[in-house]
Amino acid sequence: MKILAWLLAWGVGAALAQPPDVAEIMAKVGAHQTRDEAKRKEYVYTQKQTLRLLRGNGKVAREEHREYVVTPHLERTAKRLAHFDGRYESQGRYFTYDQPDYHYKGMDIDGDLINSLSEDLTNDKDARDGLAANLFPLTEKQQAHYQFHLKGSDTFRGHPVYRVSFEPRPKEHLLDADEGAGIWKGEALIDAAEFQPVSIHTSLAFKIPMGVRILLGTNIAGLGYAVSYEKFDDGVWFPVSYGGEFSVRGLFFYKRIMSVSLVNGDFRKQDVNSKILYSDDGNR
Repeated sequence: MKILAWLLAWGVGAALAQPPDVAEIMAKVGAHQTRDEAKRKEYVYTQKQTLRLLRGNGKVAREEHREYVVTPHLERTAKRLAHFDGRYESQGRYFTYDQPDYHYKGMDIDGDLINSLSEDLTNDKDARDGLAANLFPLTEKQQAHYQFHLKGSDTFRGHPVYRVSFEPRPKEHLLDADEGAGIWKGEALIDAAEFQPVSIHTSLAFKIPMGVRILLGTNIAGLGYAVSYEKFDDGVWFPVSYGGEFSVRGLFFYKRIMSVSLVNGDFRKQDVNSKILYSDDGNR
């Protein structure tokens, strides 16, 4: 057994000494992402969300805690709300509420934004894991909009990884985001043995156009996200933690720091009684 372990370690070490071309790495990653999308439909899990809006002075304007039971299907992901609690600040006092998309006044911008933060970023029904598919451009379809660069080799959580940076291809533009264009830049750690993403960090590759900022008084700063993946016993990889924080200023008078944190856990296969438990930090 020791000889086998040594040979495996030597094989991985040799692979890292002469890493494949970045195009080959990403082709394998894309193929695995497509394969895992189908495998993920076999799992039911719990998703805990913390959503928060802060005022310019740092005080909480709105905060929600959501817990869902997530059931991926062949075509889309279904969610059932298992727990919810929220609070909002008004005239120096905090008030609680117990349902999503709650509005305590006619024009409740905070209420609209915090619900959109959850629905748009963590409830993509066309993605197997619910995360907005265009945030992390590693699928075969999304890779077409990006160029990748191999930055070197490293070790992460005791495993050899490739460090790969990415950015939009030339002529991609922020205003084309709805068309699926590449708008992110960042870095991904790719498991060197299995060609799976271990972690991904993204930030917006473009600035909000000056005309939009002037005419609409709208700007977004620091927009970016991070996601971590874990491997299951049967080889399928799942995102177990996800988060991001950014500031938004709109309509000349509205300013908030928005943050979202998500933890997936309590994974269990739909066709067996086995259960895989994860702690809040994503470790088994």
